[in-house]
Amino acid sequence: MTSAEREDIVIVAVDGSAASDNAVRWAANTAAKRDIPLRLAASYTMPQFLYAEGMVPPQELFDDLQHETMKKVDGARELALSVAPDIKIGHSVAEGSPIDMLLEMSHDATMIVMGSRGLGGLSGMVLGSVSGAVVSHANCPVVVVREDNNVNEDNKYGPVVVGVDGSDVSKRATEVAFEEASARGAGLVAVHTWIDAPIQGPGAGYAITDDYWYAMQQEKEEKLAAYLAGFEDQYADVSVKKVITRDRPVRALTEAAEGAQLLITGSHGRGGFKGMLLGSTSRALLQSAPCPMMVVRPGS
Repeated sequence: MTSAEREDIVIVAVDGSAASDNAVRWAANTAAKRDIPLRLAASYTMPQFLYAEGMVPPQELFDDLQHETMKKVDGARELALSVAPDIKIGHSVAEGSPIDMLLEMSHDATMIVMGSRGLGGLSGMVLGSVSGAVVSHANCPVVVVREDNNVNEDNKYGPVVVGVDGSDVSKRATEVAFEEASARGAGLVAVHTWIDAPIQGPGAGYAITDDYWYAMQQEKEEKLAAYLAGFEDQYADVSVKKVITRDRPVRALTEAAEGAQLLITGSHGRGGFKGMLLGSTSRALLQSAPCPMMVVRPGS
């Protein structure tokens, strides 16, 4: 299903954790800015320790689990409405794996929003098994919100930041970034880094002159301007700042995202191995980004 055929809806995963609550707030704000509905998605599974192997669990256990799950959904609904009182909110509750549920929903959604790790996350683990699997396999963009990604007055009206490297998936991420910036009435910061590995220095038998660096910088600026020109024509309402830096991508994007409301990257860039679901830059940024981060996969 192409993005044009998707239902315009924000899906947010709900599990009652602090990261999930942050995700609900962020998703509600996004649904309001885009003027589209929000769907709260929750699931439950029967813990093995509650019954012996081979036994069929009594219906009361399922009823209790459903009741507890709906309490979390109701709490999330109140939280979402406290952020955006006028949005339309629905919910989906499923028995089974939250990964299966969210991946199924990703075929039709505008985006999935989720906490970085839920109630089952190990202490100190930044990216949980559920969020990691959904980011790697979803058919729509996925936003990961950490416990420390609080929306505040400093970043509420901040820019959208996107990493640009010229790859196909980066082009799709750039398109999504312009859409998000336009919907939010926000500026866009397009970041391109052009050294992501140590280069040989004078010790290797030659010196790199300032003229060389200047010429490289000029060339990159011209290429980035040409790359973004079509998007800027299409989204004339979006103010664009171009950042070209001789730095590693993770450090440059983390720095650019200070005070941003959203950081967007492709799931893997030019250096990505074929078939690799999540590149090293995306994985590192999910742990270090100072704001919620959206990962865009090919075809999403």
